[in-house]
Amino acid sequence: MLTLKELMTQALQNSANCDNTQNPLNPVFELFRGKWKNQVLFEIIALKNARFGQLAKAIPTITNTMLSSTLRELEKDGLITRTQFNEIPPHVEYAITTKGQDLLAVYYEMYKWSVKYNLN
Repeated sequence: MLTLKELMTQALQNSANCDNTQNPLNPVFELFRGKWKNQVLFEIIALKNARFGQLAKAIPTITNTMLSSTLRELEKDGLITRTQFNEIPPHVEYAITTKGQDLLAVYYEMYKWSVKYNLN
């Protein structure tokens, strides 16, 4: 079995040779394709259980249509769950899954990188 360093070296060599079919990161890149996925996911992690209106308020530049679409994709990807409450008034809550929660370490590293290069 290859080490992580060997896998990364192989992926970089394949990309340099214009062969991205063997890149082990392709599924990850595909998972996060889209303008809003990371930000919506991060807001759900921060809020624990988030309602649509809370997310719309947290990300004021996203349209309702795009937020709905992004939430459906994140649910399909297994990163969030959607729970519908049949109460009066009815409402829906979105929560992070274990798979999604495991990305918190990735976001932490991205934050450290942002601070290091003064991107905030």
